[in-house]
Amino acid sequence: MAPRRIIIDTDPGGDDVLAMLLALASSPEDLEVLLISVTYGNVALESCLRNVVALFNVLDHEMEWRKTQGKPLGFEALRTYKPLVAVGPEHALEDEILMADNFHGADGLHGVHEKHPHLSPADTWKALFKEGLPSGAAEPPYLKYFTPSKTPAHKEILRILKEEPADTVSICALGPLTNLALAASEDPETFLRVKEVAVMGGAVECEGNVTPVAEFNTYADAVAAARVFALTSPSPASTMPPIPKDKSTLPPYPENLSRRLNLSLFPLDITTPHLMNMGYFMEKIEEQVARESPLGTWVNSFMSGIFRQIASMVGPDEEPGLSLHDPLTIWYMLTGSDPAWKLAKGAPEDIRIETSGQWTHGMHVSDRRGRSRPDGVTAFEIPGDEDGWLSLKRGNRINRYVSSPGETVFAPFLMERLFG
Repeated sequence: MAPRRIIIDTDPGGDDVLAMLLALASSPEDLEVLLISVTYGNVALESCLRNVVALFNVLDHEMEWRKTQGKPLGFEALRTYKPLVAVGPEHALEDEILMADNFHGADGLHGVHEKHPHLSPADTWKALFKEGLPSGAAEPPYLKYFTPSKTPAHKEILRILKEEPADTVSICALGPLTNLALAASEDPETFLRVKEVAVMGGAVECEGNVTPVAEFNTYADAVAAARVFALTSPSPASTMPPIPKDKSTLPPYPENLSRRLNLSLFPLDITTPHLMNMGYFMEKIEEQVARESPLGTWVNSFMSGIFRQIASMVGPDEEPGLSLHDPLTIWYMLTGSDPAWKLAKGAPEDIRIETSGQWTHGMHVSDRRGRSRPDGVTAFEIPGDEDGWLSLKRGNRINRYVSSPGETVFAPFLMERLFG
């Protein structure tokens, strides 16, 4: 059976790193990572890119360490395939101020580069992605595991979708949707060749994590999210964000697109309960650190920082636990045929993104009034429904997941894949 072929769009971030590690630790028969497209988000773009390069550098050290220890190498997908790594823009579509998520520390990984400099790549890594910068005399050994690209990430996304057969490549979106929105704007028909876009983002029936109603990824570029979501609609114009005055903006989509986007949503509602509790993590990582595993040392460093951050937020009476937001989309790519993955009642849902609200920017809005829709035979619209919330021809069509194969089984699955 052919592997699920994916693009990971990411802004690493601790849980982004865990997601990428899970993908690279998969069986090559299950998953092939074609591209890691890097965006700003949890921290500034350069720090996000550095964290991706560092991940491959650490894995190179880990493979050598496992050889000397006589341990199974694991990470078969890493050793079988060689993804591209490409870089996106430094800010949101409408030049909004970058809203860095301080949850992950100034560098995105709680100071791991300063604490373990021997596991961080030399600064010459920057020349891999930009012309005119000094490069090292020798090719770094971690380049055996990925190919750097100087082409903008959204153009690499489009190139892959154009070259591969339609409906054979999926995208896991783990950060702000800026790269995806740029790709969709430049060539919507090519973008719509994607099999599925699995988005970690939003808060639908629960509170937000950066405002009372908004989740970080959507909040960081609400316009990009709104534009991507609009491609799920029979009439994308019906849910496109308003065009602001005096700001750069992308053009509208063509009126007649050949197909709709298949978008699966993994909001905080489902991701938050999938916890990696501190006690469990420390128990499992202890042997790796004691034996000086490069990967164990590196992951333990930033996870310890995350747990300290969470402990300061929840207080002494609650065990810190990291919600495995981003890794959940990779788990879905690996196990999506499991019937335990269930959609919300009434899916697909008309979920729209608020882009203009003073207090509701980035909110996922749906109509909860329980009104009847037209029957689709004698009528497709309801008189007076100006915004099209009941329309069969307008509004978004989002597949929101509400359950998985198990909230308590995911953390053990993840740790087993990474460390055996």
